[in-house]
Amino acid sequence: MDLRYWLPRAAEVAERWGERFGPLEPHPSHLVDEADFAAAFERFAKRLEHNYPFFHPRYAGQMVKPPHPAALVGYLTAMRFNPNNHAYEGGPATNDMERECVAQLAAMFRLPAHVGHLTSSGTIANLEALYVARQSHPGRGVAYSSQAHYTHSRMCHVLGVSGHAVAADAEGRMDAGALEELLRTGRVGTVVVTCGTTGLGAVDPVHEILPLARRYGARVHVDAAYGGFFALLAADDALAASLGVDTAPWRAIAGCDSVTVDPHKHGLQPYGCGAVLFADPGIGRHFAHDSPYTYFTDAELHLGEISLECSRAGASAAALWLTLQLLPLTAQGLGAGLAASRRAALAWAALIEDSTELTLYQEPQLDIVTYFPTVAGVPALSAVDAAGERVLRQGMADEHDPVYLSVLRVDAADFTRRHPGVRADAGGARVLRSVLIKPEAQGWVAPLHARVCALAASATRLPADVPAGPPDVPVDRPDVPAGPPDVPVDPPSPSSAPSFEESAR
Repeated sequence: MDLRYWLPRAAEVAERWGERFGPLEPHPSHLVDEADFAAAFERFAKRLEHNYPFFHPRYAGQMVKPPHPAALVGYLTAMRFNPNNHAYEGGPATNDMERECVAQLAAMFRLPAHVGHLTSSGTIANLEALYVARQSHPGRGVAYSSQAHYTHSRMCHVLGVSGHAVAADAEGRMDAGALEELLRTGRVGTVVVTCGTTGLGAVDPVHEILPLARRYGARVHVDAAYGGFFALLAADDALAASLGVDTAPWRAIAGCDSVTVDPHKHGLQPYGCGAVLFADPGIGRHFAHDSPYTYFTDAELHLGEISLECSRAGASAAALWLTLQLLPLTAQGLGAGLAASRRAALAWAALIEDSTELTLYQEPQLDIVTYFPTVAGVPALSAVDAAGERVLRQGMADEHDPVYLSVLRVDAADFTRRHPGVRADAGGARVLRSVLIKPEAQGWVAPLHARVCALAASATRLPADVPAGPPDVPVDRPDVPAGPPDVPVDPPSPSSAPSFEESAR
């Protein structure tokens, strides 16, 4: 897709539609001088250079990437109309698109029936799910893994319900035995399982926890904000087996009470676009309210009648709808990109296992790889932490060969359970973390690995009190033009590494 062609077309859609209502001159208060705008735009464009190259495989840090061009065109086209999907009269077209998108998301999770809507974020989606949990089991608390997203604890506080963190096992998943001990107390009415924890990408054993929760009369909510779209891979047995994806947790989602997923992550959408789905269409009773100035058009159900949010951008629904027209929710459609990310994670983990400079923290369950510099002698947590910090800082500071990683703080018990040979001389340590959310990462695993190994070798040679500086270990890598660390660099030349288009294929 050539955005230089489609963005002007996007502008024309609203203009052509508006012509049917007759000419209209903008109010003088909205008029701006072209020269003034040009100058302001230049300042604006310059400010945006202070950024990280989220689009490029060199950025292997957090779970961010640019939206798909179709999503961008869809969003900007609908933005000209500026619909509000709270009520049908706020934007009939985008309300219909949202319903269709939600139905496709529900089908992806094999929900037999459903009601749901898009949200402005995964946080709001989880808030709504926990609100329904509170209303369904008043006076009873919510259980979630100690590795779950911190918003669950915060949302419990907001809702005035007790939150209970459940211990995780050696792979970062909720420990079913520890959960049962808590359920026996009768204090828990809802269990939150996570399909793709933010730190490790761990997938809780939904298929084990669901029957356990039912035995004690508890609801089950699935936080699949990050990993939800991996359900597409789990739907294909052969593909899932080839990628090492356990299908059981994903297929168990169909029997749960609610699920959240973020299209603004693996769904290729601009921020913010989350979604919440409920298996019982009757949960609308928990959102019942009256509004004297809206809901006046004919509609079977206004989306605002099943939501805590009021105003929501119809453009988000338009962007997702247009994207799914081109990349349907199948293993071969949108799932192809997730498969590439999963292959990248497996390939990098294998390289780390064979390397002397890096140690794998734990096997990736989705597309998040965690690792740390291999420290000579008898390693200690403080040395691992210091070396990881140097790798992080040196990678970002090198103007000629930058790489952008992230870190995950883990406590001493979790670390030494996985790596008993490491001495616990501190309360914890930071491990390096790479979210390979971009399918282009598959074609960049080798150069990424070589680069990080070079940084790790340099970092572990320095004493702990030496500040980070540019690494002095050269590596073979794609010939990428140099650029300052806060300015996106150009992709590699086709002769030295796959282009974005080749990697995507």
